[in-house]
Parts: sequence; structure tokens; C-alpha cells
Amino acid sequence: MSSAPELKATLTLPQTDFPMKANLPQNEPLRLQAWQSSGLYEQIRAARAGRPRYVLHDGPPYANGPIHLGHALNKCLKDFIVKSKTMAGFDSPYVPGFDCHGLPIEIKVDEQLGRKKLSMPPAEFLSACRAYAQKYIDLQTSQFVRLGVFGRWDRPYSTMSREYEASILETFYQFFEQGFVYKGLKPVYWCIHDRTALADAEIEYEMHTSPSVYVRYTLTSAPESIDAALAGRTVHTIIWTTTPWTLPASLAVAFHPDFTYVALEQDGHVYIVAEALAAAVREACKLQSAVEIARFAGAKLERTTYQHPFLDRSILGVLADYVTTEQGTGAVHTAPAHGADDFHTGTRYQLDQTCNVDNEGRLRNGLPEYEGKTVFQANEPIIELLTARGVLMGRNDIYHSYPHCWRCHKPVIFRATEQWFINIDTPMQTAGGKPTVFRQRALEEIRNSIRWDPAWGEERIANMIATRPDWCISRQRVWGVPIAVFLCNKCHEPLQNPAVNRAIVDLFAKEGAEIWHQREAAGLLPAGTACACGSSDFRKENDILDVWFDSGASWKAVLDAEPGLESPADLYFEGGDQYRGWFHTSLLTSVGIGAQHASPYRMVGTAGWTLDEQGRAMSKSLNNGVDPVDIANRMGAEIVRLWVASVDFREDVRGSENLMQRVAENYRKLRNTFRFLLGNLHEFNPATDSVPEANLLPLDRYMLQRMRELTEKLRGWYDAFQFHRVYHDVIEFCVVDLSAVYLDVLKDRMYTFAPKSEARRSAQTVIYTIAHALARLVAPILSFTADEVWQYLPQVAGHLPSVHLAEFPTPEEIAVTADPALLADWSTLFAVREEAMKSLEEARKEKRIGKGLEARLRIEADASVFALLTKYSAGLKEFFNVSQVEIAARTAEGFTPEALPADGSKCNRCWNYRTDVTDFLTWQGVCGRCQDALQQMGYGVHA
Repeated sequence: MSSAPELKATLTLPQTDFPMKANLPQNEPLRLQAWQSSGLYEQIRAARAGRPRYVLHDGPPYANGPIHLGHALNKCLKDFIVKSKTMAGFDSPYVPGFDCHGLPIEIKVDEQLGRKKLSMPPAEFLSACRAYAQKYIDLQTSQFVRLGVFGRWDRPYSTMSREYEASILETFYQFFEQGFVYKGLKPVYWCIHDRTALADAEIEYEMHTSPSVYVRYTLTSAPESIDAALAGRTVHTIIWTTTPWTLPASLAVAFHPDFTYVALEQDGHVYIVAEALAAAVREACKLQSAVEIARFAGAKLERTTYQHPFLDRSILGVLADYVTTEQGTGAVHTAPAHGADDFHTGTRYQLDQTCNVDNEGRLRNGLPEYEGKTVFQANEPIIELLTARGVLMGRNDIYHSYPHCWRCHKPVIFRATEQWFINIDTPMQTAGGKPTVFRQRALEEIRNSIRWDPAWGEERIANMIATRPDWCISRQRVWGVPIAVFLCNKCHEPLQNPAVNRAIVDLFAKEGAEIWHQREAAGLLPAGTACACGSSDFRKENDILDVWFDSGASWKAVLDAEPGLESPADLYFEGGDQYRGWFHTSLLTSVGIGAQHASPYRMVGTAGWTLDEQGRAMSKSLNNGVDPVDIANRMGAEIVRLWVASVDFREDVRGSENLMQRVAENYRKLRNTFRFLLGNLHEFNPATDSVPEANLLPLDRYMLQRMRELTEKLRGWYDAFQFHRVYHDVIEFCVVDLSAVYLDVLKDRMYTFAPKSEARRSAQTVIYTIAHALARLVAPILSFTADEVWQYLPQVAGHLPSVHLAEFPTPEEIAVTADPALLADWSTLFAVREEAMKSLEEARKEKRIGKGLEARLRIEADASVFALLTKYSAGLKEFFNVSQVEIAARTAEGFTPEALPADGSKCNRCWNYRTDVTDFLTWQGVCGRCQDALQQMGYGVHA
């Protein structure tokens, strides 16, 4: 063993079995199997039993396809929260859920069954829907598990389970029995593609091209009643609309009572429009030469009458304060069957509210030109009709934001139909008996009882609740929970009988929602059931409940029903679209019928949208999506998880193959850091070999303080859900503090000192402390890797079988007390080191030295820096990674390092240059320090 390279190799510590290559796609599934076979999630639950509880209630993803990157973002963030709370010492169960009812599944099953559906009993069709939903529950479950998300995956909740369906119905009955529910004719959003009513929460706004027309309505009442200047003249008003198809339903023209209107005369015709819009109307209707002959308040136009532009119908002049001067003419065409404001105006003026548009959006009972056409098809024939009648004053197309169905993304219409509603302004009492109103109580909870992250969530949902109309809870579909109400065939009123309601809930719990379709009313009602009017002849309601009602009732169906859970939850966490969805309906149901009439959540967290690298929404048409399962199978689930941690979820986040590759590179750096830490713990027993904190070498004590500081920061970031800060701080610590400095500096000590020497044990003590703490601190994010690290750590008494059963380290566990003076000392030393590295690099470029160990560093420093360097002189050559360090005092402020060639000869064992290099036993050229180390290792020592 005479050559230096061989000697160095024989003394390098052997690595542990922690693998060089991650092989995540192969190794992660094996770890998942081990977690499952050992019942790790159940072990975690048992370990935290009796601790303070923290419940994140899962908002159910829709079970109609494989997961996408948005799902991965959502579920990984929830997993970070649950795991970090668990490791902070909380009992934090996670019961995942799935939303199953609704239109998308019904449409898919329709497509699969084709004409076969026509001959199928409803219960059989519902069974097919259940099977379809279950297929994707199973698929999504396997995919979320593949991403390392812990939870009760063997028993998730689903909105289609018998128990959940019964709970939905029970929730509805509580609203119904307490007077919140009514059935009435109202204009609602209607999807003509899916043939069902939609709630506000189911509307999305997308760009749409509409025809914009100006149409004249000729005055038929006495013009002089408006203004004497109009006597004997032919007078019109002009309306503007972007929905010509609603003109057959036109029954009134609305004016604002407080606006000033002007009468403009041109070519023997007089036109009444709002003064503020007169210039725009002149331009749009080619009335540039029109002369103003009168002006008057809008109130003068009430009860005036006009001729419908193409139907034999009188149109009434009405007043409405929703008329604006933002666009149009100030005279608003009013069709009570096709607009909320129009409907209310129609009610006030007792106008006919009959809707002549059917479920498929086809116009009925009209003229041949448009009869039977869908609303959007009818636009052009109606415009041609207006032209032929000489009443079209102007026309163009506008590209504008228009309501669309959130499911099929087709434009929707307003259509007056009979629907079931929950009255948002129902009088009620708080749990303390204080009188209030449903809407007001919800607003009080939003403002006083809930923490919103980001903070803008409070204003967003408060505005929605403050301005929303009554909640339309009925849908004209099959796959869902029926509105299980019996209607009297004599008086047509719904049956009000709580005992019957309880019996139907019990039936749903036993048989599922199918029972409503399998039996007639008489077969469901107890014998002798009678209406208040005395009749015992009933029919069943055929509509189903809004699916947002289904998910909004989850606090009752899951939190209040599951052992170990309770409402309010500590956290609801979803995407921003849930302010109009799950956050919204959960709040309303809990405030309405919950025992405390309070919010079902204490905090709401909101994640942004997932976009591609260019900031575009991910879509099939652009082929710019990122499949998280594909990434997991090719690169590892840890890469997906680390990507989620790398972004600030409060903003829209970007994902791409390229970004995943960058994250993978950072993962490799983290893994190599762990590998180095573990590789240098060979034959280290923390129980017997650890060096007391007070006896650690100064650099080691400093790193312990840095780890203490990092522990404090990371625990704070986890508590604030600032996972991107956890990511950046861990990366910086591992790459800069550890790999680039501490672990690099330690190589000489770790590889050349005697294995059991105090100096080497000092370093191993800190390496173990850092590895043991860091594995726990990254476990919520790097769940696979942290558990693998944990497996290879030196085993001591009490070492738990999985890192996920452990708790976060406390700062005191790392270092007994904070030592800001030590950190300040080393802050200055690092400043000196930075300048020293520059000096060494210059010397290398000038070829005065080769590697750092060929250098002697001379540092001249002022009194304060000189004193500091003297204090830590014993470890300076290691810290600067040179063979010798000289320090000299000077009067000038600051310090100046100078790199010089090292004195002495190169030791063939440690490669340091020293003046005491001699031959030792059979080895040539070994320094005195290495000779001591060899003797400690038993070389040259004779019994």
C-alpha cells in the first residue's frame, strides 16, 4: 500500500446502500406497496390519537375521467397540509371524496347506451351511471395514491353512496320544513344543449358574437301626454338588443324615471331616446340630421303604449331603475320570460310571463319565419322580418362576454320556467335566538368567522352572497338525488309531513335514489297520507337537486356523520372557481340548517389555475397539457410533488415538461446531499458516538445553529402554507450551506482523520442531526425520498419505522439555545471566505497555485477581524480549504486576503502541504497529522 491514490482509496468511508441513482419510477411503487401492506395511514392515525385535531375537509373532484395537472396540484397541496399538520403533532385525518352525480356522467352514459336507453327503466340507467362513476373513482384513487397522497383511500366518501344520498335528501327536507323552499315561475339560466336549468354557480363567461340591432317601436298612445311639442307627430322610441330572438316575447319598453329623454325629429319622424345616449344613437341609426324638439323626464313615459314591431300586440311603457346609459338607447326592450329584471318588471306591471321557448330552445307559437327554430337560429330570420317591416334602424355584430354552461361550454339563455328555489332572504334566528335573515347571517360568518387565504377571497364571496338571487336547486335530469316531494293532484301544493320525509330518507339510505323511480307515489307513501286539502291523490316531483347542493351538504354527510370528524372543518381548500361552487353552497347549507347556523369551515385556502409555460390554459386542442401520472411513471412522483412545492399556489401556476426537468435537476441536488450525509454516517452510533453540543468544533456548532434557524423557518412556512418558501429554503440550505460549503469543507476531516477521532465524531454528530431533522422537515413534500432516507439513518432506540410516524424537529432539539453571537461571527468569517476564494481563483488563473491545498492564505485584518480570525484560527485552513493560513494585524480598516504557494511538501495521504512530511512504516511521504491518524487506526501500534 505504497501509492498515495491507493492509500486514500482504502481510507475513504464505504457508502451505505442509499442508491446513487434514484430510479424513482421503479422504487416508488415498491414503497407504496410497503406503506399499504404495513397499514401506514392507520398507524399514523393511531399514533396521533388523542392529539389536538386538525381537519382538512376534501372537496370532491368530479369522477368522470383521469386526473390532470390541476388535480395533482390540488391533492398534493392538501397532502402537504395534512402531513405537515400531522408532523406538527396534530391528529389530522384525511378522508378523500368524489362528486358523482350530474350532467357530464349522464351524457357519457347516454352516448354509451345509445338507443338502448329509450327502453331502459330509470333505475337501470342510474345503475349504469353508478358503474361509470365508480370506474373513475377507482382510477383517480389509484392515480392519487401513485402521487404519494396519504388518506383513507379504501373508504373515501362519494356523493352517490346510499348514506350520502340519504343525507342530501335530509338536508333538503330541513330547508323544506323550515320554510326556505318554494316552487315558482322565474327566469333562470337554461342550457338548451343539456336541456336543464342552471344555477349562477354553473355559469361561466366566454366570448361570443351576437347580432346587435336597433329597432323602432311606434307610439300608439297620445304623444301630447308626454310633451305638447309632440302633438300630431309620428313618434317612436328605439330599443337596442343583442338577442333578437327575444323580440317575439317583447311586452314592454322600460325607461328610467330619473333620466332626461329627448325627442329627435328627422324626415317627419320623432324618436325618443335618453339624452346621454343621443349622440351614439344618431350615429348608429343614421339620424345625424335629427333635431331635438323636446326633452322630458323618463317618468313621463310610464303607461305610454307602442306597437310591437312585427306582432299584433300593444307594448307598454314601464319604469325601471336598472336602465343604464352605458350603452343602447335608454329604452330597454322587456321580455318577462327571458330576463330576471324583465321578469320582476313584468310582475310589477302584471304582464304575461308565459315562455314560448321550449326545453330545446325552440321558439313556439310564433310566426312562420321563426317557428320551430332554436333561439340562435331564429336571430337572422327575425332581423330579416324587421327589415321587411321597415323597423330596423341599425345593425352590426358585437363580440362580447356572454354566459355559457360550465359543463358543455355552450351559450345559455334566460327562460322562465317553474323551478324549485331556496329563498336567500328567509327570516331565521341565530343559534342564540337572535332574529336575522339567511343572507345576512351568511355575510356575518364570511366577515367575522372565517380566515381567507388569499385575503381577497372574503370580498369575492361576500359580493356573490350579497347580490345573488334565490338559489335555483332543481334540475331537469335523472342522474342525481330526486327532489323527493309529493304534490297534491287536487290543490297542487307540496305535501308537508315531516314523518313522511323521515321515512323517505330511510328508504334512500337502504335502497338509494333509485327507489324514487321504482315506485309510484302510492307505493312510497304510508297508508292514509292526506294533503291539508283532504285529498290523498299525489304525484311525485320529477326534478333532481342541483349537484352543488350535493357537494354543499358534505359537511353534514361526512364531517357530522364520520367518527373522528366534526364541523366546522379547520380548512376547505380548492381552486378559485369554488367561490361560486363548493365554498358557496357549503356556506349556505350550513348557515341555513346547521345546528349553529354557522360556517362549515374556519379557513378557506384557494389555489390558482394551472397554465402552460407560455401562460395559456391547458387544453386538448392546444396539446399543451402535462399528465402528472405520465410524469410520475417516467420521472417519479417526487418530481410532481416538488413542482407543486416550487410554485406559489395562490397565483396561477405554470407547468410543462421543461419545468418538470428543471425541478428534477433540483431534486437530484437534494438527493445527492442526502446521499453524502448518509454516506458519512458509516459506523456512527448516535447513542454512543455523539459529541456533546458544547464540545463540537466551531464550524460544526455553527452548522447546528444554521439547522436550528432553518427548522424554525420551515415550521413557520408550513404553518402558513408557504410551501414554495419551504422549497426555496431547503434548496438553498442543501446546495449552498451544505454541499457548496460545509460538506465540501468536511471532506478532509471525514476522509483522513481517524474514524473515531473527536474531530470526526464532531462532524458526524452534526451530519446525523441535520440528516435526521431534514428528513422530517421535507417529508410532507418529498414523501418517498424522506422515508427512504429515514430507512438508512443509523438506528437508535425509539427510531420509528417510517418518517411519517415521526414529528417535526423542534429548534431546541437541534441546538439547546439560539446563539446569535456565533451566527454573527460566522457571518463575518463567510465574508472573509468569499474574498479569499476570489484571491485563490486569481492565483489559479495566474498559475501560481493549482488546487486550493497548494496554497497558503495570508490575511491582513483590522483589529476586530484579526481578533475573530484568531479566535477561530484552529479551523481556518479547513474552512478556507487551503494547507496553511497566516493572519496579521493592520491598522487600516477591513481585511485583505492574499493567496501564496504553500510551504512544505505534499502529503501523499491527505494531499495537504506540510513541513512535517516524512516516511512512515511502508508509506512514503506522510505528514505528522496522518501518521497520528494511522496510529489511532492501529497501524504501527504493537500489542
